Amino acid sequence: MIIVIANSKGGVGKSTLAVHLAAWLQKQGHRVTLADCDTQQSSSEWIREAVPEVRAVRLDNPDMILNDLPLLSQETDYVVADGPGSQTETSRALLLRADLAIVPCKASMLEVRALAKATDVLRQAQDIRAGKPTAMIVLSMIGKNYRLTKDMMNAAAALNLPLASKALILRQVYADAPGQGSVVWNLGARAQEAADEVDQLFREILPDAVKSRSRKPASAKAKAAVA
Repeated sequence: MIIVIANSKGGVGKSTLAVHLAAWLQKQGHRVTLADCDTQQSSSEWIREAVPEVRAVRLDNPDMILNDLPLLSQETDYVVADGPGSQTETSRALLLRADLAIVPCKASMLEVRALAKATDVLRQAQDIRAGKPTAMIVLSMIGKNYRLTKDMMNAAAALNLPLASKALILRQVYADAPGQGSVVWNLGARAQEAADEVDQLFREILPDAVKSRSRKPASAKAKAAVA
């Protein structure tokens, strides 16, 4: 499966989502490749330090993306592609290969209205590919006490894109994680709330990616209680 973190607007938390999603999928027991398609190449450097078990590659141009993403998806369970923060042919190439697009967006009416323009390329890809990729909006970097307003829900609905019920709160720990070469669930007690919200978000978006743990045999006491 090829998952693209897509929004042509910068500063919405794309790399944070990409790195944590790749790390979370690896934690579930999957083979994962992170494809860094942003000119800053920050996510590939981050993941190599934080989770070296995740393969990281850099795809520098649209031709590489169109040619290499299908090959990478045959070699691994999930490819997570970190897209650029601009409307470029790179964005178009990514969406022409994606199975799922996760679209991070800050929580304001101005941001959601801007998203309508930012999703033009997504619409074009869906027209060409008969509805693919599927897509979901994720609210990112929102205030801790934020409440989704009816206007925001209506604006998201007008884009005809589902909106994840879980969101990423604006937390210092997300900004600290790259500098410490880590992901939030490895940063101790101060990052517990962030770790929980990341896990809940990804479970909502990718429920089939959660691998069930084998159950231990019930104890005699538990069996007696059931009886």
